[in-house]
Amino acid sequence: MKYNQIKDLYKTIFKSYDKPSLKEHINKILELDNFLPYSSTFFCVTNTQDLTFEFISKNFNACLGLDPIEMKTKGMRYFWSRIHPDDIEGWLTALNKLMEFTLGEISEDLRERANYTWNFRFKNADGVYVNIIQNTTPLAFDTDGKPIIGLAHYTILHPNINMEITASAKLLNDQNEYETIYFNNFSQKLLNEGISNRERDVIRLLLLDYSSKIISEKLNISPHTVDTHRRNILKKMKVSSTGELIGMLKRNQHFL
Repeated sequence: MKYNQIKDLYKTIFKSYDKPSLKEHINKILELDNFLPYSSTFFCVTNTQDLTFEFISKNFNACLGLDPIEMKTKGMRYFWSRIHPDDIEGWLTALNKLMEFTLGEISEDLRERANYTWNFRFKNADGVYVNIIQNTTPLAFDTDGKPIIGLAHYTILHPNINMEITASAKLLNDQNEYETIYFNNFSQKLLNEGISNRERDVIRLLLLDYSSKIISEKLNISPHTVDTHRRNILKKMKVSSTGELIGMLKRNQHFL
C-alpha cells in the first residue's frame, strides 16, 4: 500500500469537523513529562483530525533514536512511513474496527472512560523494526461523539518478539477497573479463539497476582464465578495450573 493512500483511509476512519481546544490538556501533559524518567516508553498527544502530534514526550528520542522535532513537524505521514509495510493493512483494519465498535456499541456518555490498545512494527533510527504497543485514551470528541484527540502511550519491545496484530477496547467500571469489551486479532488467531472478554479480564488480573476475592470485587462478580472462569481458562488453554498459565501468558501479554 502506498503511503499517500494511508492518509485517505485514515482520514475516513477519523473524519470529523470540529477543532477542540487543546490548551488545558497539553499543559497538563507538559507538566507530567517533566517528572517522567527515561525508559522504554514515550507518549504523544495525537490529533486524528489534523493528522498531527500536538505533543511528543522526551523519551521518544531515547526509545527510537529519532528526532521528536522532525516527527512533530512532519506529522503522521512521517510516522506512517516508518511502520512495517506488512503491518499497514492489519493496523488500518484494526483502527477501523475499533472506530466502528466505538460508534456502534459505546454510548457517548461512556466514551470518555474508554481505552484502546493495538500494536505494529516501527523502524527506529538504526533501521531496525521494533515492536510498538500503543495504548490510547481519548481526550476530546467531536459533536458526533467521535474521539479525535488522544493521549497515546507507546511501549517499545524487542524486534525478535513475534507479535500478532491485535486490537482491544476497555471501559472503566464503577471500581475504576478496566473491563474488556472488544478484542480482535488481525493476524493469526491465538488467544482470540475461545477466550471470552470476561475471561481475558480475569487472566489480566491474575497476571497482577490478585486473588479470586479481589478479582471478584474489581469485576463485580462473585468469587465462585471467578474460580469457574479460572477452571474454564485452564481447560481452553490446555494447561494444568494457574502458575503454568501465568508463566505462558507473561510472554504474550499484548494479547490481553
